[in-house]
Amino acid sequence: MTQQMKSCITISLVEEARGGPFVLWDGLEKSIRYASQLGFDAVEIFSEGAESLDTDLLGKLLDAEGLKLAALGTGAGWVKHGLQLADADAAQRDRAKRFVRDLIDVGGALGAATIIGSMQGRSDDRVSSSLARGYLCEALQDGGEHAVKYGVPLLYEPLNRYETNQCNTVADGVEIIESLSNNNVKLLCDLFHMNIEEVDIADALVCGGKHVGHIHFVDSNRRPAGCGHLQFGPIMAALGQIDYAGYLCAEALPWPDSAEAAQQTMRAIHYWTRQ
Repeated sequence: MTQQMKSCITISLVEEARGGPFVLWDGLEKSIRYASQLGFDAVEIFSEGAESLDTDLLGKLLDAEGLKLAALGTGAGWVKHGLQLADADAAQRDRAKRFVRDLIDVGGALGAATIIGSMQGRSDDRVSSSLARGYLCEALQDGGEHAVKYGVPLLYEPLNRYETNQCNTVADGVEIIESLSNNNVKLLCDLFHMNIEEVDIADALVCGGKHVGHIHFVDSNRRPAGCGHLQFGPIMAALGQIDYAGYLCAEALPWPDSAEAAQQTMRAIHYWTRQ
């Protein structure tokens, strides 16, 4: 089944996040052109928010290069705007949900999913763990329902313990998704986070099963696949076992630079999808 998987690479348009785990950084047009030249099927874009993206222009740039938009990240909601879905303040939670819905409108118009990762927030001395989990589920319910009109899912990403105390494992993510009353929220399984939190990455992917909707294809140290110590054979076998046919997306550090990181990712995807 691995031959059905598609390749994807990340583009960041958020200067405040420079140095973070996104491969391409040098503007939308240049990055899309380079992704196409390397043979990627799609891009995942990390932007400042919906207002910073021109849907028509983005569609034209992608069409011109024969690429799809796989997903839009919402992380700038937290990194740039200080918004998170488990905020103690109800008005801030509403702003956060609106930020997500606005990006769903942009991505959905181009057939792309939207990701909730760092915006999920965390519990603290103002918000108990049960209350934070409730706020998160409310937001996932809201976003999942909003995305239905576009025929795309909302993607939810468990993060490692150093980034959130909300949800750290695939099993916990499955529990959250199955508690919702809609079936339009899927899991984004990031191999970097999984390397920290899971006992066995392949087993966790099998546990995710039908809920797995997107893969961040990256190595143990957040460098491109093949530049760390992950054993990709069992991981790819697990993805084949669950009939995963979505994107393998490089949300990786631009190591040693963007060009080589992109090229290494494509080499790794070609190798592992042709076994």
